[in-house]
Amino acid sequence: MTIIAKELRASESNHWYTRDGQPQYTVPSKKDGSPRNATLRDARELNLVPSVTTILNITAKPALTLWLQKQVLLAALTLPRRTEEPEEDYIDRIIKDAKEEGKRAADAGTDIHAAIQSFYEDGHTQQHQKTVQAVHEALQEHFKRREWKCEKSFAHDLGFGGKCDLYTPAGVVVDIKTKEFTDPTKVDAYDEHLMQLAAYRVGLGIPDARCANIFVSRNVPGLVRIIEWTQDDLNRGFDMFMHLLRYWQLKNNHV
Repeated sequence: MTIIAKELRASESNHWYTRDGQPQYTVPSKKDGSPRNATLRDARELNLVPSVTTILNITAKPALTLWLQKQVLLAALTLPRRTEEPEEDYIDRIIKDAKEEGKRAADAGTDIHAAIQSFYEDGHTQQHQKTVQAVHEALQEHFKRREWKCEKSFAHDLGFGGKCDLYTPAGVVVDIKTKEFTDPTKVDAYDEHLMQLAAYRVGLGIPDARCANIFVSRNVPGLVRIIEWTQDDLNRGFDMFMHLLRYWQLKNNHV
């Protein structure tokens, strides 16, 4: 994966796609032609569709919010206030430090995604080998032997697009989530994960596909957990997603 692709994946929550399913993450700057992140205005002008994750960003994410709050508290506990430092400056330092931790976590997740992608594209990887092997073995055991394809992008006529981590045309869709954990039995999947996969399988044209999240530990190499969703869950998840999509379209005046 190139550096540019790596940076684009890190900002995937604001991705856009052309109507034929091609990623349109950036557009040329009018000033000097250099690439800049595509915006809603660009999407309207170019008739782009939002990514599934852009749609899901309008929902509350309690687990993420709690994690972010903990990072701020930890930063406050470890950063002493400087002599005669104004309160506003001190708060700014705490928030900046907390954001750095979030960036480190995001970068680690991006690196793991890239290593898994490299394995399924090229058959090998030089990084996170223990984790990649654990992911591959878990998928093979859970779904039996499959020919996996990765990073497939799409756009659907209903007005959304996306890029899938792993799938098989025969009917399996998998999304990879990285997080810190040491006990896989305590890893939970949430409605946002369900809605994402439900939308992906419809967008990929395999609406009856089996769908699962594979959670990968960032702090314990080789520790993974697969959570597969039932068909009833997935049908419910797509209904929820469609309501969010319509709300987003009306709110942003973009269909």
